[in-house]
Amino acid sequence: MREKHSTSFHEFISLDTEQLRTNFLIEELFKINSIEINYAYSDRMIVGGACPQNTLELTPVSVLHQNYFLERREMGVINIGGTGSICVNDVEFELNTRDGLYIGMGNESIQFSSLDASNPAKFYFISTPAHCTFPTTKISFSSVGKVDLGSVSAANERTLYKYIHPEGVKSCQLVMGFTDLKEGSVWNSIPPHTHERRSEIYCYFDMPQQDIVFHFMGSKDQTKHIVVKNEQAVLSPYWSIHSGAGTTRYAFIWAMAGENQLFQDAQSIDISELK
Repeated sequence: MREKHSTSFHEFISLDTEQLRTNFLIEELFKINSIEINYAYSDRMIVGGACPQNTLELTPVSVLHQNYFLERREMGVINIGGTGSICVNDVEFELNTRDGLYIGMGNESIQFSSLDASNPAKFYFISTPAHCTFPTTKISFSSVGKVDLGSVSAANERTLYKYIHPEGVKSCQLVMGFTDLKEGSVWNSIPPHTHERRSEIYCYFDMPQQDIVFHFMGSKDQTKHIVVKNEQAVLSPYWSIHSGAGTTRYAFIWAMAGENQLFQDAQSIDISELK
């Protein structure tokens, strides 16, 4: 387990490239036959990845001081690899690529496995604190609600898929889904915005290994960027914009936690205000 400590905006201004990467970038999520876990102190979010060849069991990490991982937490999972399954308290859920699963608080046993060890599943998961239990629910990609956004002329034509949200699969505070850019589009979340009442995590995926995304963060007049590769994640504090521009099209999983689950609380920023 790795820990990511909260960073204030005043500290952020003075960080160099390596310090930015240390504080905000998660470089390795899918290590073969391993569960990688990162604890972000901002909103107490846990971000991780499981890439099983053999069955892998999710066990509690020391920082939680809990008897089992979801004793006081909930979890959202999206599979971005080969077909696999997640066994939750002896109930098995098969997930094809881009299928998701919401797991409610109080589920003691969670096991990850792959259908084909030569093409393992890649389970990307986010866990947040919870105060009550919602039903564990499989989210088939074919049934996910979607919204088309952007335009060809702005190079940001994209489709947003909503997995865990107030009008769909419900949770205590977790909101989760992913955005898929169309061919020829490279920008996301433009014009940018911030969320004062929730933090966000982006996981960029579905792009060739040689390509990258420039992830922009900071306040509107103090922006910096982090170079992000395929299947890496970036932490976005409440005070930061979170936009990206890639060397090719890509997709990214977004997940948020905090006081509010509604997107209407976002503070929009005009492009002309950026520096």
